[in-house]
Amino acid sequence: MAMDVGDLVDEAAALSAAACLFHGFSDASRLAIVRHLALGEHRVVELTEHLGLAQSTVSKHLACLRDCGLVDSRPQGRASLFRLTHPEATLELLTAAERLLGLTGDAVALCPVYGAAAKGGPR
Repeated sequence: MAMDVGDLVDEAAALSAAACLFHGFSDASRLAIVRHLALGEHRVVELTEHLGLAQSTVSKHLACLRDCGLVDSRPQGRASLFRLTHPEATLELLTAAERLLGLTGDAVALCPVYGAAAKGGPR
């Protein structure tokens, strides 16, 4: 059965959306923020203290995560409390990622494009 142009457009849109979602998880600092937010709501100052990152860095990553639909915030006084938008689904995805990492062993770390060697890390 042949796909029509509409199906191809829908598939391209779905793949683009998935790529955007995974972009949110593509940085170690963003993953650390997501993992910390899995524990509950936090202010930027708490995230900076816990992660040892600059406030501007945490804010930049939170903006990316918000743009990806992974976090949202609510005002509390002069600050904002950040939280995962879908904590259960996010934890399921992280659990699946850990399982896949375990199955691939060093394959991901040795990837010539995205692995540690490509980033100047140890081989």
